[in-house]
Amino acid sequence: MTEKIAVRTDKAPAPAHTFSQGVRKGPFVQVSGQGPVDPVTNEYLHPGDVAAQTTRTLENVKAIVEASGASFDDVVMLRVYLTKREDFPIMNDAYGDFVTKYTLGGVLPSRTTVFTGLPRAEMLVEIDAVAIVEN
Repeated sequence: MTEKIAVRTDKAPAPAHTFSQGVRKGPFVQVSGQGPVDPVTNEYLHPGDVAAQTTRTLENVKAIVEASGASFDDVVMLRVYLTKREDFPIMNDAYGDFVTKYTLGGVLPSRTTVFTGLPRAEMLVEIDAVAIVEN
């Protein structure tokens, strides 16, 4: 039976509550929902700027994926949570720029986008991920 391993990195913010940044079991990696938080200061960044928040959030996701032994190209699913429907096109552009830059194999990850409330008022976006490690 494959061991379940907590994925940890100082290149993404530490969890604020009782969960892991990510979990790996066999080839599967689940990244917990990330926000636009600076990993050094744990401060929320880019108030009111959904594009910058999307990029910072994806950088945090990428750091956790890489700490698991995978690469961003191994991501098969991203779930994006937005607070406002009108932010969708702005998020989508920033998301597209980031994902195409780091998806080297040409097959983009699947994605779901949900409109919802988020844990902190300054958060406009939260993103989680699933990756499959092939080693």
